[in-house]
Amino acid sequence: MTQPDAGRAEVDAEAEGLEPERRAWAVAADGHGQRLDKLLALACSEFSRNHLQGLVEAGHVEVDGQPCTHSARKLRAGQRIAVTLVPTAESQAFRAQPMALDIVYEDEHLLVVDKPAGLVVHPAAGNWSGTLLNGLLAHHGGAAALPRAGIVHRLDKDTSGLMVVGKTLPAVTALVRDIAAREVQRQYLAIAWGDVQPALQRIDAPVGRDPAARIRMAVLAGGRPAQTDVECLAVQQGFSALRCRLHTGRTHQIRVHLAWRGHPLVADALYGGKPALGLQRQALHAERLAFEHPVTRAAMDFQRDPPADFAAAWAPLAGAATMRPVRAPAVQPPP
Repeated sequence: MTQPDAGRAEVDAEAEGLEPERRAWAVAADGHGQRLDKLLALACSEFSRNHLQGLVEAGHVEVDGQPCTHSARKLRAGQRIAVTLVPTAESQAFRAQPMALDIVYEDEHLLVVDKPAGLVVHPAAGNWSGTLLNGLLAHHGGAAALPRAGIVHRLDKDTSGLMVVGKTLPAVTALVRDIAAREVQRQYLAIAWGDVQPALQRIDAPVGRDPAARIRMAVLAGGRPAQTDVECLAVQQGFSALRCRLHTGRTHQIRVHLAWRGHPLVADALYGGKPALGLQRQALHAERLAFEHPVTRAAMDFQRDPPADFAAAWAPLAGAATMRPVRAPAVQPPP
């Protein structure tokens, strides 16, 4: 069976790059009796079979002018196929998308952003657009030339708080080096189930991918080294108000370490923490970020109180007195 040739294919030009491409052709004699999805795969070989089947199911494929939503339909010679090639979700991942960013500090080398809960940091399966990376690409032109648009560390989707982002390659390189050398201080507020004891402790337990559930991490003998300092500020109503400091930055590290100790975070369903105190997302907020400026090496120290949902849950446990007051950046923007 042959792929439709230029004489049997019509390709509509894209309207200024905004309209998806449309292709149409007649089924050749050697395509008689073949399935629709097989003929689509031959005519549109740059797309995966799964994506083309999705286009069929979504009504983007017509046979003889009528939408066809059955990929297994067998066709006859002479019938006309038309497909609107809606881009894959992955192809949208690294496009600029203007969004309101809560920028705490910015100069020509870096910016510090207060990420809201619910915002995904980097595109991945299920979240190919609307991420912080998309917003950074829209925020400044240099982001497109940087690895991951300058993102040097991440927060989980439902964790709120401070992140530093590089705006130039030298700044990104220096920040990555400083994070690897454990010279960037990252401090969090957390609310966990139960009475976390002792009140001051360091959890030193390696973390790796959970072999029983790949979306989770776990404390594993063969995992990567991970250390978290935990300070219990108050215990009320069966909950502990915690301040945590990372010495390493493994995926889900605080969540995994506390769950391993039998104290999952409130509303952290992935690690067994039931919703409570009005929270429907994990009770974790990155409140403080301190580091040396990657270019000037000046000391920089930023703090942000948690958003309303976390603050409302925190107040009856520990009170506002345990939250550090919001402080101005330690340095002024470099000239």
